[in-house]
Amino acid sequence: MAMEPRDCDMSPMKLQVESDLQQLILDIQHSLVSMRDENHCVLGNLDQIKQRFFQIESTAASFYLYCYLAPFTDKYPDLSLTIQHLSSRRHGALIVIERNEPLDQWIYKGTPVGATVSSSLLESIFYPGSPLHDGAVLIQGNSIVSAGNVLPLSDNNLGDPSLGTRHRAALGLTERSDALVLVVSEETGRARFAYQGKLYPLPTV
Repeated sequence: MAMEPRDCDMSPMKLQVESDLQQLILDIQHSLVSMRDENHCVLGNLDQIKQRFFQIESTAASFYLYCYLAPFTDKYPDLSLTIQHLSSRRHGALIVIERNEPLDQWIYKGTPVGATVSSSLLESIFYPGSPLHDGAVLIQGNSIVSAGNVLPLSDNNLGDPSLGTRHRAALGLTERSDALVLVVSEETGRARFAYQGKLYPLPTV
């Protein structure tokens, strides 16, 4: 991933990721040494390493998400809070943040909103039963431009057949543009962001 902007380079979150990766390397080296002991089973170590790796991946995703969004919107705190709340309630969501490239040719426009981005407004849009909760929200700068938008679907499921329509829509748009798309699964509550045709997990604790 290429980072944006440069002032993310010394972020405390980046330093935390670097520290966690160094500790992970030590844990892996310890497991290699432990394998020399015939009475020691390393399966427990591997499970811990897997869990630690997922935590590091989530922290790194949060760091890069901020770096990718900072030049285009001041509403990262609102977006982060929205994702946390929607994830905890298992309310599905699809939020598009336009970056450099116009998205008009890729999005079938829904209902105009024309309001400032806020967590409360986004959560109300994606509340189950809301007329607009099944479509995507389009954000330009600090404004919610429209809701209930339809995105192009990807044919790529990234080797995960369980990915639903929201994830395929997020992948489809980011395969065709430089947009960033936030996704929350209503089945699992898991949150991810799509960028350049790939999905990355976000922490929701």
